Amino acid sequence: MTADAPRVLALAGSAREASFNKRLIRIAARCVEEAGVGCTVIDLRDYPIPLYDGDLEAAEGLPAAAVALRQQFDAHAGFLIAAPEYNGSITPLLVNTIDWLSRSPQAAPDLRCYTGKVAALLSASPGPLGGMRGLNVVRNLLTNVGVTVIAPQVTIRKAADAFDAAGELVAEHDADNVADLARKFARAVRGWQH
Repeated sequence: MTADAPRVLALAGSAREASFNKRLIRIAARCVEEAGVGCTVIDLRDYPIPLYDGDLEAAEGLPAAAVALRQQFDAHAGFLIAAPEYNGSITPLLVNTIDWLSRSPQAAPDLRCYTGKVAALLSASPGPLGGMRGLNVVRNLLTNVGVTVIAPQVTIRKAADAFDAAGELVAEHDADNVADLARKFARAVRGWQH
């Protein structure tokens, strides 16, 4: 990987330490790096942002954690997101993050940290659909704020049995699907930079 290679931001939409999606994002981030694109893995738990509240924003501006996280989003060419599914939809943590970062320090809509960026989506879920319904919501929300989400996505079904003790995927086809998505995402990110 060259020094001027683009970098992407990788995150899971879960704060839980033992999250299946945190395991999945670490695997996917490694695969993106192997495909020649730099990857910064962050944990949203390190950016404790309050629930979005317009009155709070008007009184105090953007919370410091939102400003710091927005700087991370600004500095990267794209986003690799492993998104858990809650009741067939997006997690409160992830939607709150996306909402706060759509604001500017001037308490106005500002989508610069999203516009013109590219994203890839994954999900791991204990259920039989692997989080597919939630990814549809994430894809729609990201598209609404100006992110281009690549068409392929990866879902890991029955996630309680999908990872070994070291946090790696047990099934070869799951690992292959993640690596394939990472290669496609890396190509898209490199293409976006030219």
